[in-house]
Amino acid sequence: MPGELYHLAAFLIALTVVWWSTPIINRFGRQRGLVDNPKNDENNRKMHRRPMVRLGGVSIFAGTITALLLVWVFGGFGWLPPNKEWEIWGVTLGGVAFFLIGLADDLYNLSPMRRLILQTVVASCAWGVGVRIDFLSVPFADLVQLGWFSLPITVIWLVGMANAVNWIDGLDGLAAGGCGISAVVMMVLTLFMEQPAAALIAAALAGAALGFLRYNFNPAQIFMGDGGAYFMGFTLAGVGAVGLVKVAAVATVAVTAVLLPFVVLAVPIVDMSAVIISRISQGKSPFSADKRHLHHRLIQAGISHRLTVLFIYALTLWVGSIALGLSNIPSGWGFAIGATVLLGSVGWQAWRKSRKLRS
Repeated sequence: MPGELYHLAAFLIALTVVWWSTPIINRFGRQRGLVDNPKNDENNRKMHRRPMVRLGGVSIFAGTITALLLVWVFGGFGWLPPNKEWEIWGVTLGGVAFFLIGLADDLYNLSPMRRLILQTVVASCAWGVGVRIDFLSVPFADLVQLGWFSLPITVIWLVGMANAVNWIDGLDGLAAGGCGISAVVMMVLTLFMEQPAAALIAAALAGAALGFLRYNFNPAQIFMGDGGAYFMGFTLAGVGAVGLVKVAAVATVAVTAVLLPFVVLAVPIVDMSAVIISRISQGKSPFSADKRHLHHRLIQAGISHRLTVLFIYALTLWVGSIALGLSNIPSGWGFAIGATVLLGSVGWQAWRKSRKLRS
């Protein structure tokens, strides 16, 4: 079977599993009382007004893993070299571990420090089997080999992205749609970089994330919870590490290749960085809950829930299209121009809504 069909199969299998399993998980969560009740929100950050099951990440996880296992059984990963096989297993099993950490937090409310320690241990193990960032790019210079500094850099990347996705999961459909868009871009980039195994992981994650939108877009029927957010964030970061940064040493656009995953995931990265800097500058813990995120600020500006989500979707697609252009993919800059027009259109609508409310 042609390789492209395996990627399509991974996407469709994940999407189908999510569509089928999410209502079952939703019923189970309601029967067991496993809900996120806005009445228990001490910081008044919750945007929903009724109790919501927050176990939707189980279906995202199940869809992605089922798709990858079936593709693997039917030979979709081909004859990978031992080092590549370890990298793919590192991303997959690391995603499983991050999902379990998030699920435990959804069920038992782990402390931030305990979550961070567990995530650091898992990310370090993933680094040990090859999921690592070995290079950094310096403007107007060659790639810089990190050596043992690769460990802390990789851990910060993997743990940081998992938490960044979790932090943007504040509106119906925001994290699922944003990660789905990023996963599709990652799939295209890794296929172009001739990394089909990494592209399979991205395809499965894209199918699961976008399939979940059927139940998670505003008004949401179910939330993904920390389990789903951690799983998607780690998996995207892992695909970026093994599917893009790894080819930097041989790619014709080596310096650019190192930057691609950071460009694709720029929205949650910048949002998280800005919030942390803002909190620290005011003498607060970077883990303290507040309403400083981009989606909170847009809502406060008077933009509707749906338009806020659509604007951040457009922003995510725009930075992804910039990555396509930087990678020298045919018509990549054409996609970037189209995404710029789309972002401008949605941004104009958001500005009009905000201005109308102020007047």
